Amino acid sequence: MWAGVVLGYHLASRLAYVIGIGVALSRQHRHRIFTRTSGEAEGFRRFRRRAAFLLNNDAVSFVLLSLVTRNTLGPTLSVPVRVALGLVMIILGIGVKYWAALRLGPGAYYWENFFIPKPIVPLDPPGPYRYLRNPMYTVGYLHAYGFALLCGSWLGLVAAAFDQTAILIFHNRVEKPHFLALMSDRPDATS
Repeated sequence: MWAGVVLGYHLASRLAYVIGIGVALSRQHRHRIFTRTSGEAEGFRRFRRRAAFLLNNDAVSFVLLSLVTRNTLGPTLSVPVRVALGLVMIILGIGVKYWAALRLGPGAYYWENFFIPKPIVPLDPPGPYRYLRNPMYTVGYLHAYGFALLCGSWLGLVAAAFDQTAILIFHNRVEKPHFLALMSDRPDATS
């Protein structure tokens, strides 16, 4: 029973994150709904508070799902192998995500460029972007799989795959069009 409850909570949390933040960012991009009346900095602060709640809720729901459904993976891997592999995936995922965030600069985690114009990160930045198209949402998601594996949660692994798919759709539908619009406004952009 609890597995179904926490799974529902997590799915609702992830959808609130990708749809809620996606709609808010799309409306900001098109109509400046956060910055039109209160200015860029205050509009961003208002958005960031709401986004932080959704992001934190999503993370808590994933951890809760993995813990409530722990030890359901079965004897596919021995516990020491599962724990070691899970820890390596967590470290690698968080490391790549952190490295990517450093390359994108401050504010990238909360989509600050939707609110406050900043110089565009070069098209070919150093760091993980040299090797991966989207390190934040590809290899950077290994930590979710690693935590689910560490807990031995098959529903956690399924949720990690759902979460990664949802964030990649979010990226393609919300972030990428915004970034392409910013790039087309660059003085050195080619037609």
